[in-house]
Amino acid sequence: MIEFRNVTKTYHTKNGKNTILDNVSFKFPEKQNIGVLGINGAGKSTLLRLIAGSEYPDSGRIIRKGHYSWPLGFAGSFHHTLTGIENLRFACRIYGANIKRVTEYVIDFSELGDYIYEPIQSYSSGMRSRLAFALSMAIDFEVYLVDEIMGVGDQGFKDKCKLAFENKRKTSSLIMVSHSMDTIRDYSDVAILLTGEALKIYEDVEEAIEIYNTLSKKS
Repeated sequence: MIEFRNVTKTYHTKNGKNTILDNVSFKFPEKQNIGVLGINGAGKSTLLRLIAGSEYPDSGRIIRKGHYSWPLGFAGSFHHTLTGIENLRFACRIYGANIKRVTEYVIDFSELGDYIYEPIQSYSSGMRSRLAFALSMAIDFEVYLVDEIMGVGDQGFKDKCKLAFENKRKTSSLIMVSHSMDTIRDYSDVAILLTGEALKIYEDVEEAIEIYNTLSKKS
């Protein structure tokens, strides 16, 4: 269960203040796959980071019950001076996961080779994403947060990611951000539209997509 109570989130830009959420109270549906829609700059990725706890609201409360992943592929929580294996072990301790099992899985899945023992600051963005995705798949979560992750790596690695993700979907639900409407259709039971500094849920995913397409044409 995830609930926002009077949540406000803003960013200060060169052009002024960009308000993502303005005193929003919203309870996310449980045990359903949720597609998140919003025009560019609406704050979809920020919303996932708020849910994950990797960012905090300016005001209000976020009540979270259950085991939520970080946004798949998001490597922003890695400590850049630590090695991949050190970051992995730290994450295992935080989430109470078996270090030996997770280490074996991540080394095999990520295909990083000896780079797993190098500092994160030496990684390319793609390598960091591989490590983050592999670590996400190695630890069991009730809800997976997904932010356009299927584009990681070459085609062989993409196929492996998709298969691992499909297996996780059998026992977990997801909250997904994607610019692909076909992906939203395929993976979502309901849709949430982020617009006008607020959130609105749609039981009919096609209705949400139609409204999103209209807003996109106006932006």
